Amino acid sequence: MSSRPFVTIYDGITGEAEKTPVRLPAVFLAPIRGDVVHFVYRNQSKNTRQPEGVSTEAGKQHSAISWGTGRAVARIPRISGSGSGRNGQGAFGNMTRKGHMFSPLKNFRKWQRKTPKQMRRFAVASCIAASAVPALVSARGHHIAGVPQIPLVVNSKSISVIKKTKQAVYLLKKINAYSDVLKVIASKTVRAGQGKMRGRKIKERKGPLVVYGNDDLQAVKAFRNIPGVDTCRVENLSVLNLAPGCHMGRFIIWTESAFKKLNTIFGTQKKMAQGKSGFRIAHAQMAVPDMKRVVVAAEKAKLLRAKIVLPKVPKRTNPLKNWAAMVKLNPYAKIASHKLAQVAKAQAAHKAQYAAKVEKILAAKKEALNQSVAKRFVKAQKVDGKVVKVKVENNLLKGTVKRTAKQAAYMKKYDGIVKANAKKYAEKIGF
Repeated sequence: MSSRPFVTIYDGITGEAEKTPVRLPAVFLAPIRGDVVHFVYRNQSKNTRQPEGVSTEAGKQHSAISWGTGRAVARIPRISGSGSGRNGQGAFGNMTRKGHMFSPLKNFRKWQRKTPKQMRRFAVASCIAASAVPALVSARGHHIAGVPQIPLVVNSKSISVIKKTKQAVYLLKKINAYSDVLKVIASKTVRAGQGKMRGRKIKERKGPLVVYGNDDLQAVKAFRNIPGVDTCRVENLSVLNLAPGCHMGRFIIWTESAFKKLNTIFGTQKKMAQGKSGFRIAHAQMAVPDMKRVVVAAEKAKLLRAKIVLPKVPKRTNPLKNWAAMVKLNPYAKIASHKLAQVAKAQAAHKAQYAAKVEKILAAKKEALNQSVAKRFVKAQKVDGKVVKVKVENNLLKGTVKRTAKQAAYMKKYDGIVKANAKKYAEKIGF
């Protein structure tokens, strides 16, 4: 996209600039969309293909028939006849020598592609806009170091007098565009591969494109014999000419009549095109598409209302559930809590000490009772010779002992007395 409002016209005979400049056509301000150009170029480049495929009779022109079953050989058709090594060999199948191929390429494939008309027009406008950016033209490989201006416009008077190729070369030298032609001449190489036999033996780079109007038709034959130079009418511009190889930024030499006709063909951002029905050059809806600059602009801030500052509401907490809030309201609560914890700790220690003391007294009582019961048990065991096996229920004597029936009855009665006395003693001491 070029930002130059006016373009200077140069004389092709003297190489000097004319005094009256020309306003830059609106098509040079179109957005440069490489993705759209790539899509259109790939589709349009397929429209010149010719159908090709494998012959329907290839691999089937043999006199062959299958030998059938019963010969311990494959049922593939075999060459008829005798007297040579060829007879008896397999034929027709894709696994045989000189047989047909599997799934041969048909000539009724989809060769051409349709592209929307508005997309084709938009791609052409993008290529024209890219040709006005010197960085893109130079990046594409064109030698434009000595060119006075991009886009380059030559007046129609110097173009209309050209009839010979040497006159066209003289014009290119005057406007310092012949160095791009020398680049093309130096790049000529012989193509590798079968293309040498198919009418494309020499490979060479692309040179400048001369775009002319209806008044400059006689100069076409003079330019077309120069290596790398292409010619095209301004009404017939195509992506194939403006972006060869799908690379935008071709070096274009405009004639004055063709350059002034661009606004009529492509229209402007506010006016519909006359040469292309229903087409208008795409443009941004915003004057300044830099949103970051618009957001922070001081001019915008003056027209907007001030920012609303809401009152700061403190967070409310329940001191009965939030300890930090309670300490903030009542600092003494922390000291009181500490004292209560100390009292509870002292009470727990006193209670544990008292329980240990009571347990010690009860243990001594139980030991005394165990000793007395053991003595009576031994004495009773000696009186009666009859022995019975009884399990101790009161847990005074651990383990299982052998007792007589008389001793068992005595111990049962004594256990009840011991339990009653122990209960009374425990109630007495408050345990």
